[in-house]
Amino acid sequence: MTLKSMKPLTRAPLLHVSVQESLRAYIDDNGLAPGTLLPAEGELATQLGVSRNSLREGIKALESLGVLETRRGVGIFVKAFSFEPLLDNLAYGLGGALRQIEEVLEIRRTLEVGLIGKTIDVIGEEDIGELRATVDRMRAHAERGETFAADDQLFHRLLFRCQDNETLVRLIDVFWLAFYKASDFVNLENTDPMATWRDHAAIVDAIETKDLEEARRRLDRHYEGIARVIANNKTSANMGGTHEKTV
Repeated sequence: MTLKSMKPLTRAPLLHVSVQESLRAYIDDNGLAPGTLLPAEGELATQLGVSRNSLREGIKALESLGVLETRRGVGIFVKAFSFEPLLDNLAYGLGGALRQIEEVLEIRRTLEVGLIGKTIDVIGEEDIGELRATVDRMRAHAERGETFAADDQLFHRLLFRCQDNETLVRLIDVFWLAFYKASDFVNLENTDPMATWRDHAAIVDAIETKDLEEARRRLDRHYEGIARVIANNKTSANMGGTHEKTV
């Protein structure tokens, strides 16, 4: 009979990792809200039975993850949840890997095209008005040769705000920002900002007339344009320089 090999022993976690886990558990067990001041370093170190240096390593790691915030001369606070640390690390991890950036884009494309139908069912005049105003600002920027990333992000958020699904809106922001931040590492140049504006305007037209097939087609076409920009950059020798991102 052939016996399975024993699994190797796992090494005990590093002390600063254990400190992180204990601090997280302390926050969860006590239901500490964002902005809550934690006990002083000395008291925390005593409770954990570790040195202040080990405690500080754990705190610094949780700061980088957006869990804690140290205010000099004041103390250590629980920080409000934010996707920013995740996005910063995700974008850095993607770096110049255009294949991974394509994958992030494909997730965005599938999410938005798949869920636009519900938007058409429930969107009201106020949201359509805000979409129109955002598109008008895009056109003004494009005509002046200016970037309009903030309005682009707002546009995609407004498309789905009417669904009252906070997790969906956050996910859309996550994938938008991940693509935008990652594209800082490569030259994703938008050679035709007016075409980008027209794409967004056509999406609003389709939504306002409740034409689901046209809305899906226009969204898909918009993402096809971004995919072409990435494809062009795959064959380009120039991977740097100033650019306007099309998202």
